[in-house]
Amino acid sequence: MLLVALVVNPLLVWWKIRRNPFPLVLLCLRESGVYAFFTRSSAANIPVNMALCEKLNLDRDTYSVSIPLGATINMAGAAITITVLTLAAVNTLGIPVDLPTALLLSVVASLCACGASGVAGGSLLLIPLACNMFGISNDIACRWLRWLYHRRIAGLLRNRAELFN
Repeated sequence: MLLVALVVNPLLVWWKIRRNPFPLVLLCLRESGVYAFFTRSSAANIPVNMALCEKLNLDRDTYSVSIPLGATINMAGAAITITVLTLAAVNTLGIPVDLPTALLLSVVASLCACGASGVAGGSLLLIPLACNMFGISNDIACRWLRWLYHRRIAGLLRNRAELFN
């Protein structure tokens, strides 16, 4: 994440404006990046980004479309979550998966991620949809997700208990 924020983005900004990009990049990190990091929600960060664009005197017609669209469509984490957890469920049930099916799952997961809500964990509800590709019923997929979620919560609580001992 730091590589993208401090190397890739400044290179793109320099390529576009041909000036020192770091004042702009650091302003965006301070105003928007910190809020996005701690809320873990692209939807919650939309008003912050809109206010920052207003502060920078950018074209309202451009950013009023691109910010909500980018916050909704750019859900790489959701696509990865859907793909990995679906493949884990399929593997747990012993269903064989060939490469073309796994690639199709990745495409479906990317499309589903565009519809995932902007809250953390919003993609979990789309995993039963992806499990249907492999003939796994919604009931079994939801039970598997519940088991996985309870294991995750138990691990988090155990880590917190160890922290305070």
